[in-house]
Amino acid sequence: MSKEKTVLCFGDSNTWGASPIGGVRYDRQTRWPGILQQELGDGYYVIEEGLPGRNTVWDDPVEGGKNGLKQLVPLIHSHMPLDLLIIMLGTNDFKNRFSVSPMDISWSIGRLVKAARDSGNPFFGEAPEVLVICPPPLVDLSQSPLGGIFVGAEEKSRQLPSVLKTFCEENSIRLFNAGDVVQTSPVDGVHWEAEEHQKLGVAVAKEVLDIL
Repeated sequence: MSKEKTVLCFGDSNTWGASPIGGVRYDRQTRWPGILQQELGDGYYVIEEGLPGRNTVWDDPVEGGKNGLKQLVPLIHSHMPLDLLIIMLGTNDFKNRFSVSPMDISWSIGRLVKAARDSGNPFFGEAPEVLVICPPPLVDLSQSPLGGIFVGAEEKSRQLPSVLKTFCEENSIRLFNAGDVVQTSPVDGVHWEAEEHQKLGVAVAKEVLDIL
């Protein structure tokens, strides 16, 4: 009997499934990890670990409790044995309160990958394979209720894919660019319409099958 493969999706509100209209959460069948589960089918177990506001490595002075680096290894251990970790973070790093560059975000994602690669434990299991997903760029925030939080974020978010691609190539990190398939909603400039979750779930399933 073959072993069920376990995939952990570690992200922010776009993994949690926030709608651009009021942040209402999509149901499991609509969220991209749920689509991923449907696409992979039997033999795979997809775990959602999406937290609205989660960033890569920063202690959030406003919201608190959003530092992904502090949360990652305990979550990996809690779900071991784990075959694949998918990391999609970076959007919240663009918040004005952090004042970080696309290169800073790339290095921060690199710290998450290193933590995951070092997470093997003789009691819990081996470290998982890792896939990084670069989030799609933000769009016009001028009329968004989130505009005051993401001052100057649009341009930085457009720069991230190329900067992160170079960083991942230099550090042998698997990367998928969500912006190749997903368009951020103009409603709030940050979150996605339901059909974009569908697109990402289908695309990521192909990546997962290539890895596992």
